[in-house]
Amino acid sequence: MSQKRSYMFTNRKHSQKAVMSTVFGVLCTVSLAAVTVLSYSREGDVPAGYGFTGVFAMLLSLIGLVLGILAVRETDRFKFFGWLGILLNGISLAMISGILYAAAYV
Repeated sequence: MSQKRSYMFTNRKHSQKAVMSTVFGVLCTVSLAAVTVLSYSREGDVPAGYGFTGVFAMLLSLIGLVLGILAVRETDRFKFFGWLGILLNGISLAMISGILYAAAYV
């Protein structure tokens, strides 16, 4: 028996906004995870650069979230990287919120 091969040809492309959103999400999530691990390994005695990294990651994450939302709303584009960017930037913002919540009550 032969399998029927079907190909779907399309003009759709990945949005540049979606790819940038995903890159920002990966960058923010990895940098926040690294800063958190390094802060625990130094037992809380951290330089000011760690705080700057957190603030910079929060700004990049907000920009990435907006880019992801705009990319998902575009027509005739693939949506995978847009949704992935929204997910990663949301995780990054949740990490920042968790860090700030823990810092307020410790």
